[in-house]
Amino acid sequence: HAKNLLYAFQQGFGVSVSAGEKTMRLAMSAGPTKFVNRIAKKRRERYNRISEHLISPAAEPRRPTDKRGDDMNIVCLDMEGVLVPEIWIAFAEASGIPELRRTTRDEPDYDKLMTWRLGILKEHGLGLKEIQATIAKIDPLPGAKAFLDELRATTQVIILSDTFEEFAKPLMEKLGWPTIFCNSLEVAENGEITGYKMRCEKSKLTTVKALQSIGYDTIASGDSFNDLGMIQASKAGFLFKSTEQIKKDYPQIPAYEEFDDLLAAIKAAL
Repeated sequence: HAKNLLYAFQQGFGVSVSAGEKTMRLAMSAGPTKFVNRIAKKRRERYNRISEHLISPAAEPRRPTDKRGDDMNIVCLDMEGVLVPEIWIAFAEASGIPELRRTTRDEPDYDKLMTWRLGILKEHGLGLKEIQATIAKIDPLPGAKAFLDELRATTQVIILSDTFEEFAKPLMEKLGWPTIFCNSLEVAENGEITGYKMRCEKSKLTTVKALQSIGYDTIASGDSFNDLGMIQASKAGFLFKSTEQIKKDYPQIPAYEEFDDLLAAIKAAL
């Protein structure tokens, strides 16, 4: 029985054999019951000291309001007008239809704008094939790929665009295949664009809020009316190559014209 008590004492307190024997002899002089009670008391004290250390403020789980590291940021960028020229303006020039120059810089209601565009295409007998032929000739804006490469090497980046998969693929190849969230077209067998499917309502703002709901901080940049929601909802947001009217209407949003300036602003916000 005494050997078992000695073993328990050694295991509970990590003492040497000689120290354990000496302590046990002193304690046993008071009787085995008191000795066992003393061991139990020491164990409780030791447990309490360890518990206090484990739940100290320094070891508490991070609260949502804690400052996050760089790995918790995602930069959300518009595509057309920011990284590549406006597709519809390029197609307007190629097709000789000036009405198609109208973009989200001019019309805030995207559904209204797309319905109007599809009506013009149908009127002129134009479809997906003709638009894709124009897109194949479009290159990224000067400096766009270098900007995107450096930004992607610094933090996570997603392109949020109201364009369509059928338009975006060749442009993503020229930009080094960044991640893009966009929409899709409904195309008839003869190539006529009969409609379109939006990924979700207010897709840019909805996506930014979804990213925030899973713990990310967003930094956003765009040039048009349909970018304002994600810019204003992010921890930092910037206009880039926007119109004078939008910059005038939203003077509180920093506006830049050069990729170097935008890159510096984003890095400062990380």
